[in-house]
Amino acid sequence: MNQVVTLILFFILGLSYIALTYFQGIPVLNYHQINNENHNVLTLSDTEFEAQIKYLYQEGYTAISPEQLADYLQYGKELPNKPILITFDDGYEDNYQVAYPILQKYHFKATIFLITDFAGKYSRYLTWQQIREMSDNGINFESHTLSHIILPKASDEEVYAQLVNSKKALEWRLGKKVEYLAYPGGKCDQRIIQLAKEAGYRAAFTVNFGRNRTNSTMYTLNRIPIFGGGTHTFFHFWLRLKFTPVFNALQEFKIFLLNQGNTFLAGLIYIP
Repeated sequence: MNQVVTLILFFILGLSYIALTYFQGIPVLNYHQINNENHNVLTLSDTEFEAQIKYLYQEGYTAISPEQLADYLQYGKELPNKPILITFDDGYEDNYQVAYPILQKYHFKATIFLITDFAGKYSRYLTWQQIREMSDNGINFESHTLSHIILPKASDEEVYAQLVNSKKALEWRLGKKVEYLAYPGGKCDQRIIQLAKEAGYRAAFTVNFGRNRTNSTMYTLNRIPIFGGGTHTFFHFWLRLKFTPVFNALQEFKIFLLNQGNTFLAGLIYIP
């Protein structure tokens, strides 16, 4: 019993520290597919997505670019009121067909981390014509590698080719500088970080649940996953956006309890 009380006290103190320290960070939302056909963990319906974007609009959020975020984190450059970075991974065609019109309706820009070898090749993915149109109208395109390999499992030569050639492809196709990367599956290590630096990237994003502050590491930036298939609701989105550090801490504490064999207490912890 004493051990349980100690754990709960440690948990409360930890949450208090996180609430006081981390709530001021910049949120980076992470989406994938937006459609009404796929019902998997990566997909939101059009109504769910529009409800979220409408909420951000009504609450006075301002969408920023990866460059604005990097300038703030590195140099302390001023950001607009209630900044938020909206990102999509992979480059699905429904980002153009469904998400893009909704973003335009509410005057939000966004960033798509593109798997460059899939563009214009597979029917589920964006065409280069769609990419160029979006690029000309407030959507940033950055790298998600050539073919979405898990980078830590690949050789230095293969990783470097994936990073450099995807960057070159985007710059050649769009005539714009590409300096930001999202690791496939969020997987990285110190070797991958060093190769990303050598390949010319200024910053890179994981899928680690959290916000970003001026002391964040530029090559392991956090994001807030906003997907969940048929179980995802606006309430889940709202909780994740508003209480990111709390639910991150809850998730880690739940894992700790499960590892300790305390399934009863772990079962009482709600993770949206």
